[in-house]
Amino acid sequence: MFQIEEELKKLPAKPGVYIMHDEKDEIIYVGKAVSLKNRVRQYFQSSRNKGAKIEQMVTHISRFEYIITDSELEALVLECNLIKEHRPKYNTMLKDDKSYPFIKVTVNEAYPRVLFARRMKKDKAKYFGPYTSNTAVKDVIELLRKLYQVRSCSRNLPKDCGKDRPCLYYHMKQCAAPCQGNISSEEYKKNIDKVLRFLNGDFKDTIEELTDKMMDASEEMRFEDAVEYRDLITSIRKIGERQKITSYGEEDKDIIAVAMDESPDLREQDAVVQVFFVRGGKLIGREHFFLRVARGDTKAQVLSSFIKQFYAGTPFIPREIMLQKEIEDAQIIEEWLTARRTQRVYLRVPKKGTKEKLVELAAENAEMVLTKDRERIKREEGRTLGAVREVEKWLNLSGITRMEAYDISNISGFESVGSMVVYEKGKPKRSDYRKFRIKWVRGPNDYASMEEVLTRRFTHESKREFDSFSLMPDLILMDGGRGQVNIALKVLEKLGLKIPVCGMVKDDHHRTRGLYFDNEEIPVDTSSEGFRLITRIQDEAHRFAIEYHRSLRSKEQVHSLLDDIPGIGESRRKALMRRFKSLENIRDASEEELAQTESMNKRSARQVYEYFHKP
Repeated sequence: MFQIEEELKKLPAKPGVYIMHDEKDEIIYVGKAVSLKNRVRQYFQSSRNKGAKIEQMVTHISRFEYIITDSELEALVLECNLIKEHRPKYNTMLKDDKSYPFIKVTVNEAYPRVLFARRMKKDKAKYFGPYTSNTAVKDVIELLRKLYQVRSCSRNLPKDCGKDRPCLYYHMKQCAAPCQGNISSEEYKKNIDKVLRFLNGDFKDTIEELTDKMMDASEEMRFEDAVEYRDLITSIRKIGERQKITSYGEEDKDIIAVAMDESPDLREQDAVVQVFFVRGGKLIGREHFFLRVARGDTKAQVLSSFIKQFYAGTPFIPREIMLQKEIEDAQIIEEWLTARRTQRVYLRVPKKGTKEKLVELAAENAEMVLTKDRERIKREEGRTLGAVREVEKWLNLSGITRMEAYDISNISGFESVGSMVVYEKGKPKRSDYRKFRIKWVRGPNDYASMEEVLTRRFTHESKREFDSFSLMPDLILMDGGRGQVNIALKVLEKLGLKIPVCGMVKDDHHRTRGLYFDNEEIPVDTSSEGFRLITRIQDEAHRFAIEYHRSLRSKEQVHSLLDDIPGIGESRRKALMRRFKSLENIRDASEEELAQTESMNKRSARQVYEYFHKP
């Protein structure tokens, strides 16, 4: 038994990370400390003004653990990693994780390539970005191919020159085909120099060159070429216009501000962080991030949490980060960012001039996004968390987070399968879906099949710590009434588990009409969000089972038609399907075509042909 008071006495006065667990042993908070002894003890001292979030969290702490580090900087790094891994309930969390693409030019190669890249590596290539849009990066790369005909293939040049035919980009006039020796290394590198100037924002020479080509094509009545040059000029100018908002200096910097919902009647509140990306003195883009924060959190606290999560996941860190508010851990965060960048990084809060105006602009944009999306966010919460609260009310339960629903699918007993779908906080968690091929039951017996599925699910030994089967649901939903519920309760009782089980009762038209729980049918409001959530879960369990069943039927059809032909085993069946793609194409093929297939001979080809064409 974990005795909090006794464990508090054992805390060391050293830097480290502390991890709070609730009664279900789930991690609900992760924090760092210069002195674990002083910091953790503060949570359990009644005299301190801890704020609403901390007071609420402390009531759910059943135990804590800690990891000692050599320095506060190491503690910060570990804290970031643990928060990203476990996403604790009481830590300020980004609602989604994003990664930002780069354009990579492999200048260390004899014939450099222009590529889409997800992260920066120390590989002697030149990187441009990060950009805020995948589409924008792909558009720029396509434009560079049209302009300078640079390659993007993985061929080892000049070693592989002439070994294969030129690719499609050559025929589309988007590659000069150095793989065929069509362009010298010197000429190709001149084009790469133009690419580098272009990516650095120097468009003037390119526009002048294209304008001359457009005029020449027009005079020679090559109007299709002239239109193509005109469109290229238009694309370049659009890119240039995006970069016309300039900042002071030529350095890279990010500008960060936050807006928060100030409604006083909420335990949790919405926040939006706006980030402006300035590269080489030009504002190249912006991005906003939604966060869920506890009532009482300040803008400084939200900014601190955001910076640690955001820069732990992005490959590029600018020299300067300008903030709307001073943050508590500024010095140690600067050290951490400097270590990640391997160059000095500054966190600054501007007080006047152009810098202050940019931060104000970011704050205004954050406020605008928050206002615009507030109603959408509330509607989404009504569909998810609000719907879960309604289900709790109907069943007289509380604390429902994870719901699992099950269904059985078969056609006349053929390949019975089971499905398990998972919803967390009212949203589908598809990574935790599981499917079961019925092994123990023969024939169309839905009750016995469901008993098998539930037994296998709750006796499965997880091979990974965070496997779907390692987490227990707060509520089990069965696609049926009394019979299905009793099967689930029987399995749980046998295994010594206590989990609420609810049946989704259908009417004569196979539509959900109510819930069966605790030996009675509970009517529900069919116009409510809770009812819509139950219906979505039921439909999803049914869809997932049907799709799995359909895939097995398809595989069985392939097996029964090909493997039943004498002389056609697994290798020949696979070879036929690889070449002809479908049974119809195999049936329509001639004996000669069948015989030319890998692993086939004249005899086996004749057997396949006769099988499909016998009277």
